[in-house]
Amino acid sequence: MEWTIRHAKREDLKAVVDIYNSTIPSRMVTADTEPVTVESREPWFLEHTPHSRPLWVVEADGKVCAWLSFQSFYGRPAYRHTAEISIYIAEGWRGHGIGRYLLQKAIEECPRLGIKTLLGFIFGHNEPSLKLFSRFGFEKWGHLPSVAELDGIERDLLILGKRIDSHKKDNI
Repeated sequence: MEWTIRHAKREDLKAVVDIYNSTIPSRMVTADTEPVTVESREPWFLEHTPHSRPLWVVEADGKVCAWLSFQSFYGRPAYRHTAEISIYIAEGWRGHGIGRYLLQKAIEECPRLGIKTLLGFIFGHNEPSLKLFSRFGFEKWGHLPSVAELDGIERDLLILGKRIDSHKKDNI
């Protein structure tokens, strides 16, 4: 299967939101408990820029099937070389290697984007995401026990981190 990664356009926002909303019922990926709207995500969309904090979409068969975002960490200048990444994959495309593909591309692009540290915020019970990030050398840098409550169940949040060595060709 051939996938194409490109920078998201405004007209992709509905597909991005639809994919995001499709993950809410699983209670594995996001702390949102109700669907979000396209309008509510517009400010978030506008925070992304291709040169430093891109939002990528993956197309397969002419449709958006996944996305990855780089977001600034903590909003202070001293953290400008640190970014949080998020990956969301449409239900029918999960388990096909798109997550690996996106994470590899993200790591490869970090030097160009001026990113020296990548962070992932992942629920402790989200084994597929934890395994994916671990496979690429992310380590557990933080553990926030019972900080989220989903359907009456308290959940841990793990902070996974990876330093990017811009001098190395292979960061995985």
